Amino acid sequence: MKHDIIPTSRKALQINIDTDFYGSFAEIGGGQEVARQFFISGGASGTIAKTVSAYDKRFSDVEYNDNKAGRYVSEDRLLKMLRHEYHEVVKLLAEKRPGSSFFAFADTVEILNYTKTNYAHGWMGVKFQLCPGGKPNIVTLHVKLLENDGLLQQATLGKLGVNLLYACKKFHHDPSRFLISLMDNLSADRFRISALRMSGPDLEYVDNRLLAVQLVKNGMAHAMMFDNQGNVQQPSDMLYKKNVLAFRGGFRPITYVARDILRRSMELFQKDETYEKENTLSFCEISLNNLLSKGEVDDRDFLERVNMLNHIGQNVMISDFKEYYKLVDFFSQFKLKNLRIVMGVPTLEKVMDKRYYENLKGGILQAMGQLFPKNTKLYIYPTLKKEGIKAQMVNSKNVEIANDIRMIYDYLLQNRLVLDLKSELPQHLFIKSREVLKMIQEGNPDWEHFVPMTVAKTIKEKELFLK
Repeated sequence: MKHDIIPTSRKALQINIDTDFYGSFAEIGGGQEVARQFFISGGASGTIAKTVSAYDKRFSDVEYNDNKAGRYVSEDRLLKMLRHEYHEVVKLLAEKRPGSSFFAFADTVEILNYTKTNYAHGWMGVKFQLCPGGKPNIVTLHVKLLENDGLLQQATLGKLGVNLLYACKKFHHDPSRFLISLMDNLSADRFRISALRMSGPDLEYVDNRLLAVQLVKNGMAHAMMFDNQGNVQQPSDMLYKKNVLAFRGGFRPITYVARDILRRSMELFQKDETYEKENTLSFCEISLNNLLSKGEVDDRDFLERVNMLNHIGQNVMISDFKEYYKLVDFFSQFKLKNLRIVMGVPTLEKVMDKRYYENLKGGILQAMGQLFPKNTKLYIYPTLKKEGIKAQMVNSKNVEIANDIRMIYDYLLQNRLVLDLKSELPQHLFIKSREVLKMIQEGNPDWEHFVPMTVAKTIKEKELFLK
């Protein structure tokens, strides 16, 4: 979607002069760059009731009535800031400014330190009315700062904050325009959004899962995550020091084989010495390529896939990673205890094909180094291959691997970095999920033999996957 990009100073000036927005700015960790944009644009007295920046932790704790020793750069702290600031603005000014729509803007950020050794990121949000006396809405987002300079990161925060406040006022009715406008006067190499949520009486129509898809599609995020209840989650909050099992698929539909893969994978993972049930997460990952197979995301199709995966207890992830080593690299940044990537034999054959890595300077050697960081293994689900009237079960031991990389593969096998899963569904291994999908679309009732009963019931009741 193309739109006219309004300069940051013009956006701030419009809010100052042409809107009824009036409120406070609370910024911690990255300077007061957002409020500064409104001051230097002119007419700030029409927008700014208060600015504050409680850097010392003791001041921050007292200001936001927080006695817990939690993280300061967190969504929990952001929400406490928004709640306190908004309450204060409305309490003090509602009677004196009956024509104003009140808001509270807040961010809590960790920018790059002097030695450039920290993780630069932050939370940013707005609690706001859309009309005088109205009930408040809330928009929050998590941002990862990519620039290698603290001052540049502060400048990015300033522009992003203005974009966010402007979008809350001007584009609340159009989520797609809302998201795209966050990039105004910025570029994707300056930051990534890893979580975004919209809620409130004026935003009830918004499905945050669809926002997440649009963020990935627009190149504003590489990956977005939902927990097994369908709620958008920030990856570092969800993954930090966890054991993670990840299975990529289309899940259109979820077949008996897909469910068996998940079960067998978790059974094998449970045999690991470091396995901890309460500290282990299982993800079904859907790539953007899969969602965009027809050029556009089918919202209903995507949401039903997420719902069905949630129904069988799975967390869900969408990403723009085509190669598995990029998927592994994404997970690795969160200091996981262990990572297990699940795939079938046909996918393993592609992963071990050097032609897929011609764009890398180190070729397949570089890819393997990135695919197998510490505590990472592949779980391989078998397949059946027909040879005339016979069928052979193929697993990691007898899969065909090119001779010139056979020694690399043997190293992975000998060090138990590639492990086999067992299957008790040989009669189902002949049928691929795309063939089941074709049966559904052609009205062939045999498709019901290949999917769990609860999944089949949902597909029939909601008439899914018919196109």
